[in-house]
Amino acid sequence: MSVRDVIIIGGGPSGLAAAIAAKVQGLDYQVLEQGVLVNSIYRFPPQMVFFTTPELLEIGGLPFVSPYDKPTRPEALRYYRRVVDTYDLQISFDERAIAVTSETLEAARAGGASRSSPETGGDHVFAVETRSAKDLRRVRRGRNVIFAIGYYDHPVMLDVPGEALPHVHHYYSDPHVHYRQRVVVVGGGNSAAEAALELFRAGAHVTLIHRRAELKSTIKYWVRPDIENRIKQGSIAARFNARLKEIRESSVVVARGSGEDEIPADAVYLLTGYRADSSLMCRAGVRLNEREAPIHDPETFETNVPGLFIAGGAIAGVDTGTIFIENGRFHGEKIIDVIRRRLRLSP
Repeated sequence: MSVRDVIIIGGGPSGLAAAIAAKVQGLDYQVLEQGVLVNSIYRFPPQMVFFTTPELLEIGGLPFVSPYDKPTRPEALRYYRRVVDTYDLQISFDERAIAVTSETLEAARAGGASRSSPETGGDHVFAVETRSAKDLRRVRRGRNVIFAIGYYDHPVMLDVPGEALPHVHHYYSDPHVHYRQRVVVVGGGNSAAEAALELFRAGAHVTLIHRRAELKSTIKYWVRPDIENRIKQGSIAARFNARLKEIRESSVVVARGSGEDEIPADAVYLLTGYRADSSLMCRAGVRLNEREAPIHDPETFETNVPGLFIAGGAIAGVDTGTIFIENGRFHGEKIIDVIRRRLRLSP
């Protein structure tokens, strides 16, 4: 088995940007994506509108043309398909990385390695074990690994009784199925506010539950007055300073102060945020700081494990509001430049 210069875990915008840079720089690379292309964007609600302009989503120098000031999810999916086709990027879909371990170069050469890296000692490579949805397993090897895993694929679990019930969801999609249903939405950010509004307009009876005294300040400026007015007029019921305590078959139990309320619910949406899956990185030896973000060099994006890099949302830890496509798309090019110089390759 060959040993590649770099394996990129994640086929989102940050991972694609790294792959483009690797191809342009002449590196032998492979992208591993656990789902479909830009899987996180694919899982966004179909009607979602980005909180940015098209040009700030661009990668690889390809223009993102849209008739709207703020692009839509379908436009983004179409754009990133065009990026992959234009650069003919090498991506393996439905291949989830489940372990990243270091092994000696000699062991890797037994599988067909042909190039060493003098500046990193030339004595180790990384073995990336993967598994598909059909439980097919394989091991890929690379001298460097980039974690570009994002965070939207990993919802924050509340660990309350009933969270695994079939009518409980961590992702919001289409409101139509909830027409005339009683729906509880938990959260105080953009996802919760937009879902509550769309559910209300689709004929659902909506209750919004948030643990704070007011909605988050990061809510989109065109969404905030809408949700606040609906709450004020009572079109959307709201329980602030409330904590979800239990989910039952047809209701939820909410704690407020010293008391509890039971609210009827045919469906429950837990839209309380997402985190990068740090377990894969930690098992590979990457250390986290007090904000659960991987410790790394801010100039090279290399972690405490030489040869293991992070890009995009994988950097954020609990502070997911600090990393977006707009800034994460630049990480890959810097990482690839570091790897190229270490491998002593010409631009």
